[in-house]
Amino acid sequence: MGWDDAPAHVCRGGDARGLAFCCPPVKPCPVHMKINEIGLTPQEFVKIKEDFAKKTKLKYGASTCFGSFVWCCKDSKPCPLRDMELQANGISHDEYMTLKKQLAEEILKHSNVNTVNYSDDDIQSLADTFNISFDEAKNELESSGNDLKTAIRNLRMKTL
Repeated sequence: MGWDDAPAHVCRGGDARGLAFCCPPVKPCPVHMKINEIGLTPQEFVKIKEDFAKKTKLKYGASTCFGSFVWCCKDSKPCPLRDMELQANGISHDEYMTLKKQLAEEILKHSNVNTVNYSDDDIQSLADTFNISFDEAKNELESSGNDLKTAIRNLRMKTL
């Protein structure tokens, strides 16, 4: 059903998966820091998104801000232009968000996100913070794609 655990937009503090919802890097904004953080140049980021769009329905959306759904925001953010184009192209919000999830996976596949190596001390600190075992902390990091922010968010949710 779309993308249940979709991250916040990068401009709202979301993790690297949120790059799927970003505009082209043409103005000063958090997208520049996030693409740099994951080891991509602005040109590489644009190429990844444009190449993905060519193969999917994200290539549509001519009346959107940047002329393609690939540059559009998360469906929870109101946008009459995006929604009008989704309807005109016969794309449901679930299908749109599924494509955005696939786009995020494609972006991360070209990034250094999964190459982060946390030390045993880092993992133990995470374990101590959440009063869990070292192995549980390590597993949570791995299942979160080695994204510490996502791992912390998931562990917080589990403690509620």
